Amino acid sequence: MSQRPLILFFSGSCVQAQRLAHSCSLPFAEIIVHRFPDGESKLTLPVELPSHVIIYRSLDHPNDKLLEVLLVAHGLRDQGVETLTLIAPYLCYMRQDKVFNPGEIISQQAMGQLLAAHFEAVITIDSHLHRIHSLDQAVPTRVALNLSATKPIADFLQELFENPVLLGPDSESKQWVEAISNAMSVKSAEYCVSSKRRVSDVNVEITLPEFNFSNRHVVLVDDVASTGRTLEQAAYAVSKHKPASISVIVTHALFVNNALQRLYEAGVDTIWSSDSITHLTNKVALDGVLKEGLTHCFKVLESE
Repeated sequence: MSQRPLILFFSGSCVQAQRLAHSCSLPFAEIIVHRFPDGESKLTLPVELPSHVIIYRSLDHPNDKLLEVLLVAHGLRDQGVETLTLIAPYLCYMRQDKVFNPGEIISQQAMGQLLAAHFEAVITIDSHLHRIHSLDQAVPTRVALNLSATKPIADFLQELFENPVLLGPDSESKQWVEAISNAMSVKSAEYCVSSKRRVSDVNVEITLPEFNFSNRHVVLVDDVASTGRTLEQAAYAVSKHKPASISVIVTHALFVNNALQRLYEAGVDTIWSSDSITHLTNKVALDGVLKEGLTHCFKVLESE
C-alpha cells in the first residue's frame, strides 16, 4: 500500500471534496453507490488503497447517510486500510447531550462512541456543542477537531459591507457573532444578541436587544438553520425597525419545511451559507479551514 492518503467522497460532496483534495495535493476518488428498490445500498470502493483513507461526507439527513459511511469504513478495514479519518463538516446527533426527560437517549455520547470505534480521526465544523468544551469529550478518537467557519464567513461579509450589524438570534449564537466580528478588519462589525423563549419545536419568541437597527445593514448569524423559525422571528422583529437590509448567514444550511420562503416573507433580503452542506445558498468555501485541520491531523497521527 502507498503512504499517500486518499480522499474518498460520496456524490453529494463531490465539489467540496475535490476542492479540498486539490488544495492538499491529495488523490481522490468517488465511492460508487447503487441503491436497490428496497432501499439498501451496494457500495463499491477503489481496489488500490493507501494505508490512510479519508472519507468526506457531511452527515445531514444522517439516518440515510451514516450507515453507508460505516459500511465503507468496514469495507476499507477489510481491504487492509490502517488509518481512517472522517471529515464530516456537519456532524449529526450532537444536539442531545443530556437527559432532559426520563428515558431519553443521549445521542451525542452514543454517536461519539460509534465513530470512535471506526475512525482514528474525526474532523467537523461548528459542531453543536453546548455543555462540553471540545469535540474529543464527545468523540474519543485519537484526533477530534471541531473547526470553525467564522474566519471565512468574516472575510466574505467584509467584502460586502463596510459596517454591518451582526445579530445573533439567541444566546447560543453569541460565540459565532462575537468571533466573526473580531475576525473582521480594523472596522470590526458591531454585534448584539437577542434572547429567545422556546414555546415548542417549531415556535419561538424573540426579544431584540436595545440597539438602533434603523437604516443599518443587519446580518443574522447562526451556526445551523434547520426549520429557520428562530431566524424568521428575529427577522420579523428587526424589520419593524426599518433597517437598510436584512441578511442571513449560517454555517450549516438545512433549511427544512419551506424555511427559505418563510425567511424571505419575514423580510430577509439575502441568505448565504458555507458549503458544509451542499445547498443553493452556498457562498463560503471551507476548504482552507479543512486543509489546516487535516494538516494538523496528519502531524498528530504521524507522531504517535
